[in-house]
Parts: sequence; structure tokens; C-alpha cells
Amino acid sequence: VQLQASGGGLVQAGGSLRLSCVVSGRTFATYAMAWFRQAPGKEREFVAAISWSGGTTTYADSVKGRFTISRDNAKNTVYLQMNSLKPEDTAVYYCAGGSYSTKPASFGSWGQGTLVTVSS
Repeated sequence: VQLQASGGGLVQAGGSLRLSCVVSGRTFATYAMAWFRQAPGKEREFVAAISWSGGTTTYADSVKGRFTISRDNAKNTVYLQMNSLKPEDTAVYYCAGGSYSTKPASFGSWGQGTLVTVSS
């Protein structure tokens, strides 16, 4: 299984971005998917997770109400819609596939990361 994340970039505070993560392989629909992020000098932190069916989602408190995770199993793709971005959202964002959780250790497959920079 390979994960390819894209959609990062530079945006002003208050703006929006949509990240995408395309997953190769036939088993995408059986994986829970998640987004994590890592800011410079900080540990990787959980952002959002979605169950294999899309029926259950979990968000970090810091992004709740601003970010939305979704998936399209027909396209083997998971998305992260990010609205009302803040400078503290600046980080490399990683998509991950595995068991439904907020913990990195539950996810065995990781994408390469896409950089999101929010200017003030």
C-alpha cells in the first residue's frame, strides 16, 4: 500500500486548503484513515480520523469545527478540508492508513507528507 498526499501550500490566516491522499491497492475501503501533522521542533500530533465506511470521525480539539475529514472509497482517496486556518496550523501534514485510532502507532501505512504554511 502506498499513500500519496498533496494539496499543501502557502495560505493567509483565515484561508482554506484541501488536502488529498490517494491510496494505491485494493484494500483501501477496509482501512481507517487519518491525518496527522508535525510542526518544526514538535512531535507528530493527531488531527482527524475517519472509519473505513466514513460513518465515524474524530477530530483533535484544536481543529474541531474548522477541519473536515472525508473519504471517497471509489477513488481510494481521503480528504482534509481545512477552513479558518491559523498560523499555528503550520506543519507537515501526513495521511495514514490502519486501525481507527488517534495514536500514530495504530497506523501502519504513511504518506510522504505535504507542507502547509499559514501566514499571519
